[in-house]
Amino acid sequence: MPTTLDVVEEAVDLVARHCVACGVTPRAARFQVRVALCEALANAIIYGNKLDPNKRVDVSVHVDDSRVLVEVEDQGDGFDPMMVPDPTSPGRIEATDGRGLFLIRQLADEVYHNDRGNAICMIMRRA
Repeated sequence: MPTTLDVVEEAVDLVARHCVACGVTPRAARFQVRVALCEALANAIIYGNKLDPNKRVDVSVHVDDSRVLVEVEDQGDGFDPMMVPDPTSPGRIEATDGRGLFLIRQLADEVYHNDRGNAICMIMRRA
């Protein structure tokens, strides 16, 4: 997808509809998948690609009987996810950075990043 925030909602809607069509409960698709994907896309566009319209964000979604796997990769330099401070720790409550990754970690059952730090894999187990 292009590096523009204007298409995030449309992309998230498309993925959520396909998840429901594949048997994911509407509640899980509306909440877990939508919020986690929205945050991952916003992070990739803003922090990864730095809003550069010449870069793209790759998204892949795999749904099977046991899980939904969502991967988002930007063309940026990457980052070390272990260095992102916990936004709920004392002194960070009013900070604006780190909230997206925190939400993703709360909503997904498993979260992985590639070595470069420019791709995230989110796994949500199906009940």
